[in-house]
Amino acid sequence: MTNVLAPEKLAPPGRRPRRERKAAELEARTRVVADRLAEISGRPAERVLQDLHASAAGLTHESAVDRLARDGANVIAQERAPRWYVQLGKAFWNPFILVLAVLVAVMYAQWLQVADEEPFDPKIAILGAMVLISVGLRFWQEYRSSSSAAALRALVTTTTAVQRRAGRMQRPTTVEIPMDGVVKGDLVKLAAGDLVPADLRLLTAKDLMVSQAALSGESLPVAKADTRVHDYGQHETRDPVEADNLVLTGTSVTSGTATGVVVATGSGTYFGSMAGSLVGERPETSFDTGVKKVSFLLIRFMMVMVPVVFVINGVTKGDWAEAFTFAVAVAVGLTPEMLPMVVTTNLARGAVAMSRRKVVVKRLNAIQNLGAMDVLCTDKTGTLTEDRIVLDRYLDVHGEADDEVLQYAYLNSHFQTGLRNLMDQAVIDRMHEAEEVVVDARFTLVDEIPFDFARRRMSVVLRRNDPTAPEAAAPETAAAEHVLVTKGAVEEVLALCSHLTDHGRRLPLTDALRRRVMRTAEDHNRRGLRVLAVATRTTPGDQDTYSVRDESELTLIGFLAFLDPPKRDAAEALKALADNGITVKVVTGDNELVAARVCADVGIDVGTVVTGARIDGLDDVELLELARTTTLFAKVNPVQKARIVRALKADGHTVGFLGDGINDAAALRDADVGISVDTAVDIAKESADIILLEKDLTVLEQGVLQGRQTFGNTIKYIKMTASSNFGNVFSVLVASAFIPFQPMLAMQLLVQNLCYDISQLATPWDRMDKDYLRKPRTWDAKGIGRFMLVLGPTSSVFDVTTFLLMWHVFGANSEAHQALFQSGWFIEGLLTQTLVVHMLRTRRIPFVQSRATLPVLLMTAAVMAVGVYLPFSPLAGVLGMQALPMSYFPWLVGTLVAYCLLTQGVKTWYIRRFHTWL
Repeated sequence: MTNVLAPEKLAPPGRRPRRERKAAELEARTRVVADRLAEISGRPAERVLQDLHASAAGLTHESAVDRLARDGANVIAQERAPRWYVQLGKAFWNPFILVLAVLVAVMYAQWLQVADEEPFDPKIAILGAMVLISVGLRFWQEYRSSSSAAALRALVTTTTAVQRRAGRMQRPTTVEIPMDGVVKGDLVKLAAGDLVPADLRLLTAKDLMVSQAALSGESLPVAKADTRVHDYGQHETRDPVEADNLVLTGTSVTSGTATGVVVATGSGTYFGSMAGSLVGERPETSFDTGVKKVSFLLIRFMMVMVPVVFVINGVTKGDWAEAFTFAVAVAVGLTPEMLPMVVTTNLARGAVAMSRRKVVVKRLNAIQNLGAMDVLCTDKTGTLTEDRIVLDRYLDVHGEADDEVLQYAYLNSHFQTGLRNLMDQAVIDRMHEAEEVVVDARFTLVDEIPFDFARRRMSVVLRRNDPTAPEAAAPETAAAEHVLVTKGAVEEVLALCSHLTDHGRRLPLTDALRRRVMRTAEDHNRRGLRVLAVATRTTPGDQDTYSVRDESELTLIGFLAFLDPPKRDAAEALKALADNGITVKVVTGDNELVAARVCADVGIDVGTVVTGARIDGLDDVELLELARTTTLFAKVNPVQKARIVRALKADGHTVGFLGDGINDAAALRDADVGISVDTAVDIAKESADIILLEKDLTVLEQGVLQGRQTFGNTIKYIKMTASSNFGNVFSVLVASAFIPFQPMLAMQLLVQNLCYDISQLATPWDRMDKDYLRKPRTWDAKGIGRFMLVLGPTSSVFDVTTFLLMWHVFGANSEAHQALFQSGWFIEGLLTQTLVVHMLRTRRIPFVQSRATLPVLLMTAAVMAVGVYLPFSPLAGVLGMQALPMSYFPWLVGTLVAYCLLTQGVKTWYIRRFHTWL
């Protein structure tokens, strides 16, 4: 029985985070819907019809129209992409963009005060362009991604058969109507292949098998029937998924026919109650948290440094207006204003690269979350296994291979008239693979006793056409005799057997033999195989119809053991994920024995298996401790899957979840990165961040590496820019305190910052060292702050030496020579700032052990060349610069070499001290 958490456990009193309160409320709502359906399951059919004011003849068209107007269309809540203008507005909602926007507004307001006397300040245009370009790139990529994801949604059947009447006195007819037009009280006709359009209470059913994989995770169809003579309803379960007289939205019919009355539609269905919990506000992911922490770290630095620069310059220089302008330029210098653009370009390139590997990125942030992922929760079906049932072995009562068992199983599967289930097809496929002599030609079908949920078996009755056909009963059998062949659950079939076949001998089935053959079946169950029993009975050929009463005095022939085989490359893919620092946890709704066998086959060390029933008895803290050490969770429901994900996140992990059913959708949404497939149910694809066009862990592993590449290039930009800008501002503080003029004009500082930012635009095209890609990578605001404080002042050492050089060697020691001083520091500052890109991009020795890509080399070389040229260019006067003497450049080369050596030394010490770099 699948357990669902009670409302009081889901929503305990007291203050909780808004998202958790909402999740608890929605989970409690699902429980309420489940309880209501369970009550309906327990009522007689006549009572259900009365409560719905419906009739066994069907609704009239007029009544159906009224109910549709009253209850609304039969549609499930789905998360839709926001309109383009909403997406555009959200593209502005970024801390760095907001900082720049505020600075632009401040500078514009300052310029308005002197607009009559001075021309428009070009600094405003430069910052405004940065904002618009970054926002435009992000909006365009997000809009394109959401449009591509919408195009992926698979189309489903849109009509269903209902029984309705033109009027009260008219005869009912069966009509096809759109699924969204189904209303409560409608009588729905189901047949093999139909999707169930709403939650139905079955009225009649014949050989009905329903696939509930999307709700329960069970890969095999289950029997649904209401065979009780008086139909008083059932009280055995409180889980509507397991109620045999209910069929639910999101399931489909694999065989048989049925008629049911609609008891719930749209968001009132069990499916709909879960789907409703998946739309709206999404939980904060590790990417969101990381960006927020880094953003506010840099903003705090700016709030401290900018006022200090403002006060020092105002006090020492006496010009408070100029000090304010300079402080604004320093604020820009401390803000990695190109970060949104670099991040967006990184993510866009990652999305394009992943699309070539059959991975569609719905939400760009998910790429970096994928790289940060250190725990992957996945179902086994289709991921670790082939998602198909195969007959693994056919055994006699001793557990030894026996072809006779296969032949009788084949006859049972071949001659049944209903839609064959996966195990029947597996038997037929195995017979064909074995290339055995075709045995069906030796028999003619007389009758069949179809499968039902109570008996858990089905039988066919055959007439022998050939006396040489395989025998299970007496060795001498007339051709006119009938053979009943039964296949089904071991316990049920064994209870009907009075004899067994032992190496061709028919022996009485004693209690000792019964226990022995039961152990044989249990041994294979423990190996994770699904076991069915095969038995026969020979009867005189004097009757043409047979019933359940004839399933007696059977002779046990042997067993069939079925397996959903593991994928050939699953073990290799799992090893690759483990090598890349990702722990795989299997979270499935399937049987624990089957799941454990599959895990063992693909190399997963399972340990202790935890079932959903145990999870229900744990609070969040206890579940966190259990999830930390558990590899396999079996027989878990959607609420429990989501709780497992939340527990792992609370333990500090970046969690990915791979699933494709409605039972996976809540967990997909709660995970840092939700991963689904294009064949998944719509709500699962809506909840996912990434959609795989192939359900393959190898594809996922390639996506993980791409995510780490993307994240590495992003964090590389942040650390290099933050440390470099901080070093510049630190140098400004030193210079402002001791030099009687501005060490660099505000315009020069902005131009220098812009040149550096342009050099960084090639960062998304850079590569990461292989050892960096071996581990999950997450945001570390504290590490970024430490990196900035350690590496930033390193450049300041040579800024100070440049100050001394310009002051004492080149005589730039008064306001009359400040242009020379500023030009000398501008070139040295820009070149060291740009050169440091190559020093900091790798933990190895740059240019020797690790070399940047060609775009990065060309871009940094071009920016350095422009920086050297500017004091000699026609723009020198506008920028307040002047040409430098040639004797300056040998000093510059020496400074750059010394800077590289010191930076490499500090880097080596930093890695040894903190055991990390980027």
